[in-house]
Order: sequence, then structure tokens, then C-alpha cells
Amino acid sequence: METPSTAASQIDSRVESTGLPHAKPVAYIFSEDLVKISSRLPSNRNRSLLVYSLVHAYGLLTTCTGQAPQRFLVVRPRPAGKKELLAYHTHDYLEYAMNQSSDAQNLLEASEFGLEDDCPMFNGIKDYIIQVAGATLTGAAVIRDDISDVAICWDGGRHHAKKARASGFCYVADCILAILFLKRTVPPAHPLKKPRVMYLDLDLHFSDAVSQAFHKPGSTTTAQVLTLSIHHTAPGFFPVSPLAFLPDVDDPVFDPFTLSVPLKAGASTKTFLRIWPIIEHVKDIFQPDFIIVQCGLDGLAGDPMAIFNWSLGGEGSLGWYIHRIVHEWHGKKLLLGGGGYNTPNAARAWTYLTSVAGGIPLSLDADIPEYSGYLRFKPSFTLDVPAGNMQDQNTEEYFQTIEVAYEGILSALRSRMISSTL
Repeated sequence: METPSTAASQIDSRVESTGLPHAKPVAYIFSEDLVKISSRLPSNRNRSLLVYSLVHAYGLLTTCTGQAPQRFLVVRPRPAGKKELLAYHTHDYLEYAMNQSSDAQNLLEASEFGLEDDCPMFNGIKDYIIQVAGATLTGAAVIRDDISDVAICWDGGRHHAKKARASGFCYVADCILAILFLKRTVPPAHPLKKPRVMYLDLDLHFSDAVSQAFHKPGSTTTAQVLTLSIHHTAPGFFPVSPLAFLPDVDDPVFDPFTLSVPLKAGASTKTFLRIWPIIEHVKDIFQPDFIIVQCGLDGLAGDPMAIFNWSLGGEGSLGWYIHRIVHEWHGKKLLLGGGGYNTPNAARAWTYLTSVAGGIPLSLDADIPEYSGYLRFKPSFTLDVPAGNMQDQNTEEYFQTIEVAYEGILSALRSRMISSTL
């Protein structure tokens, strides 16, 4: 049977570009089958196709001439096997979701498994589940097996899918499967050391399924997994979860390895720059071997959600975050997709982040290349996703509330990390 490790070695040698001296190329997880099935996702029809077509139009993955080392390797994923999916999902959920046609489902059972409303059955759902899970696991295998230090899978990042239930446009828990896969890794240099996995979620919505899966209140041991979600929360805002709010060290359910930074409406680069030191402190204390970053785009200006006002460029921007994480943090990184419902802006953003990860950032003023998808990018026909005019409701008083809370949270996290070395 083929494993994620062998799948990770299925690299299309024709696809290469320039690269940093002595640096491993960034692995870009892609296949036509993956793009086709991901483009059927009811909430994001044809998004995957537009993303890849724009990456291709800019020539980021094309073969270069001359002596420059390569920046990217295209890694062809393979579908996840049933055993791999069962590492987290229940047998009943997989049996139902993967063996029903979209026009002949038992409505009671469909409701039980969350396959209704925002997660309807659709033609190709079985292939979608195995392809997306397989793609994210291939990305995890690439960094585990030292083929690359950075892997990109924009079709992954389905952070709402539960163990036995679809939720929030998410049918498969690929983030959780990747975390479980990486935490089982045995470091060759330190065979007795258990690897640490940090999951950082930048989506507008709280990473409820991922955070809940690794939440262990009352534990006194050091966890291998730390989750940190930066998101919006408000009464009734999806997903409703007690873990979405600012953690309280005195709360019985407090776990220093399950963290949240909830932001108010209008969050801009200024707000994201202000909270960056918290993210850095968490990372420095936890010292992860692997970092999974869910790069949801529904917090960008111009998204139909219209709640945040984040942008691609400048200090504190999404591009700035990814540059710092990829090029300045120690550890291996897996970049995943997520939300993002303005399809042309999703293509712009993930194309730009691909170039940032590869160390060849495109100019945000760059014109969209004239290709078959060109007209989708009107009226600006440029790469940038600039901020809008929304007012940032994250006040100085609120920042201070977050920072005071995190003084206690970071102290608790530090204590747990120290206790593990005694």
C-alpha cells in the first residue's frame, strides 16, 4: 500500500523555479483531480480552479532557465485511505457521507451527520473527502520526510469538520488528521523526543473542531499540540463555542495549549500588528517542531462576510504574517487554505502568499496576466486586496484586556513547559 511518505516523493520533475541558495524548495500540493473535485465544493464553486490558474498565469511554478536553484516542487497528492480517515472520523460518518448520492439521502440520517443546510450532499463528495484529506496528509508527509521545510495545500484547511459530523462548509477534518500524523513522527536525531505541533488559525471564524479535538482541561502534562485561533466572535456568530472567547486562567476548562484571540469587527493591519507579539510569545514558549497555518481569507477586505478589514500588504497584513512565519520561525511549516468567499480575491491572496512563501514575493501592484480568467479580476485587474473603509472597533482598552489576559496565559503555558523538563 502506498503511504503519505511515498506519495510525497511523487514529484513532477518538470516543474521547478528559482530558489533561495541552499534552501529546500517549497512543496506545492497539486493535481488536476484535486483542483477539479475541490472546485465542486458547494460553498466555493470553481475557487480552486481560479486559484491554481492564477498561480500558473504568474509562472510561479514553471520551469526556469539558467543556474538559479528551484523555488518550488509540485507534489502530486494521492487520495487518503479509509484507515487514514479513521484516525479521527467515525466509521458511521464516513460510511454515510461517502456512500450516498446527493438526490437519494435519508433526511434524518443526513441531519444526524450534519449533511444539510451549509453542508449539503453533492456529486463527488466521496472523492472530495479522500482527495482533500490526502492532499493535506501529503503536505504533512513532505515536511515530515524532510523533502521540504514548507508545504502549501490551498485546498485544505477544513477546520469545522467534526469527528462524526460535517459543519461550516467542511466535510473532512484534514487539519486534525495532519496534526495527528505529525505528532506521531519520530525525530531521527532525537528518537525519544515527541514532536510538538503548533496549529495557528487565521480564518475569520474560530477553529472550533480543531481546538476542541485537542482541548484537555485539567491536564497537568505538557501537550504535544498547541492550537491558537485568531478570529471574530460575537453573540450568535458561527461557530458558537466557549473556547472561542478570551481564555481565563481561572476557568475550570482553561487549557494553556488551547488558545484564542477573539477580535472585534473591523480588525485591520493595525490590530493584527498589535497582537503579533502574543503569537510570537506563544511560539517561543512552546517551541514547535511543526507549524500548521490555516490561511482562511474571509477576514480580508472585500469578502462577503464583511466583518474584518485585513489586507495583503504592509506591516501587520496577511502577507506580512506569512513572511514572518515562513522565513523567520524555526520549525517546518504546512500552509493550508480555509474560508474566503470572494473567489477572485482568494485567487489573488493565495497566489501572493505562494510567492511570499517561495521567497519571490510578487508586487501587489502587479497587473493580472492576460489569460482565460483575466476578466474575473475586474475592475482593478491588479493583484492587491487593499483595505476598505471599515472602522476598526478593536480599541486600546480592548487590546489591554487581551494583553493582561495573556500575561497570565503565557505564565501558565511557561510553567507547564518547564514542568515537562524537570
